[in-house]
Amino acid sequence: MSYSIQLYTLRNAISEDLPGTIKKVAEIGFTQVEPYNFVATAAELGKALKENGLTAPSGHAPLLGQDQDEIFAAAKELGISTVIDPYLPAEHWQTAEDIQATAAKLNDAAKKGAEYGIRVGYHNHAWELESIIEGQTALEYFESLLDPELVLEVDTYWAAVGGQDPVELLARLGDRVKFIHIKDGPANTDTKAQQPAGQGTIPVLDVIAAAKSLEVGVVEFDDYDGDIFDAIAQSLSFLNAAQDVNA
Repeated sequence: MSYSIQLYTLRNAISEDLPGTIKKVAEIGFTQVEPYNFVATAAELGKALKENGLTAPSGHAPLLGQDQDEIFAAAKELGISTVIDPYLPAEHWQTAEDIQATAAKLNDAAKKGAEYGIRVGYHNHAWELESIIEGQTALEYFESLLDPELVLEVDTYWAAVGGQDPVELLARLGDRVKFIHIKDGPANTDTKAQQPAGQGTIPVLDVIAAAKSLEVGVVEFDDYDGDIFDAIAQSLSFLNAAQDVNA
């Protein structure tokens, strides 16, 4: 199992010193990162990744709100092979018609991505699980409308906040899930209360085991009330220790 770090976690440090932040990430032991909104920073970020021996198998970009050709060109420059749309607000997930329209747009984005050799995915928050459409969560209804080549990145923490058992959800979504966001805490909307993996209420190791087609587990904090570099180091240490026990 390989682990990555969602760079949004380190957004404050990145805004002050991008190269220095990437160097710290490598020193902590991460070999992969998941960039966000990477079009503007592609050149500087690409240089920093190369200098520190890091790769970016996935990245977040607003495919349904910005120029897709720009996004895919920047992704290719960074070596990102899967571009994931990270966020569509709650109002898009309340009716079957709206979800059908979103799925159609993402399917179109995937066709454009394929021209660049890039796969497309979607990342959830809580509202895609809180909304029920035709007897299932809006996320699962959405998944049923996606073309086969699209993937999901399940944010397992927000799935729990949305009232779903992330282990059961991952089992239902099956092979569609190629990435997950690994985070821990009290499973509520207080993002500053999030904790390093293994220290909160999320059964992190069960969650990872439930994602049978997982390619990369991505550590993320939406926020943290403490030293964020220490927090991501604790998360990686926990994950690596568990992997060593199971080896």
